Amino acid sequence: MNYIGELAALSTSVCWAGSSTLFTLSGQQVGSVIVNRIRVLLALLFLMGLSWFLYGTPFPVDAGAERWLWFGLSGAIGYALGDTFLFQAFIYIGAQRGMLMMSLAPLMSAGLAWIFFGEVLSGLQIVGVVVTLGGIVLVIIRQSSRAEAKRENKPLRGILYGLGAAAGQAGGFVLAKQGLTDGFSPIAGNTIRILVAFVILWSLVLIRGKAGRTIHAMRIKPRVLTMLIVASFIGPVVGVSLSLFALQFTEVGIASTLIALPPVFLLPISWWVFKEQFNWGTLAGTLVAIAGVALLFLA
Repeated sequence: MNYIGELAALSTSVCWAGSSTLFTLSGQQVGSVIVNRIRVLLALLFLMGLSWFLYGTPFPVDAGAERWLWFGLSGAIGYALGDTFLFQAFIYIGAQRGMLMMSLAPLMSAGLAWIFFGEVLSGLQIVGVVVTLGGIVLVIIRQSSRAEAKRENKPLRGILYGLGAAAGQAGGFVLAKQGLTDGFSPIAGNTIRILVAFVILWSLVLIRGKAGRTIHAMRIKPRVLTMLIVASFIGPVVGVSLSLFALQFTEVGIASTLIALPPVFLLPISWWVFKEQFNWGTLAGTLVAIAGVALLFLA
């Protein structure tokens, strides 16, 4: 059986785990808002160059108005709006609870795919999704800390932002799936998504007069810029392109579940980079998630 879509989704999780580590290290020095602005800019530059090399044009101008609409909406909802909500959730309820809310995205994706595409998962696939998400949730919960708990100053607002982030990712996946029909290039689709997200985010930056501050932060922190260059290529360019490739070859619910695995893949990175210690609950969650992934490949 061909598992190319599932393997692409797993590769996406690996890319996002690696890039999120570098984004975290960068955010600790210049702030997550500036990191979000710069990563979109760098990703757009990378994708324009890649598109020019592969297709002879920096933007897929021949994609057609309908594809531009689907990928444009996907970029606006998934990238610009969804990521903004996620960062706000981190502020109000912390990263641990924010990621916990994001674990709802695969369920939302599966529901939307059933409504719009008629995608129905088999019984074993549903069990695999539930087991995998259960393992991810257990890992996230077990990584909670007292310091994180103290940040819960506006829980209701944070939960709403977290739900908005999960819905944004789910909606972005479903809209992108609509644009990927007839074997359309995931790289070209990703370029459109990033372009729209860039226009939205940087328009707000210019309106609010924050462009100078963003550029200044990169000037005085050249090491941060280096990390962001690497992270932007690994995550928004390679990782997201792989996620779109996964959506072409497997069900939205399966792809979004496997793409939600970065908290599990981050465990060895967190141990090595951030010197974090883990308990038996975290390891149990990891094993449960791996068992769920195995079920998805057996289904």
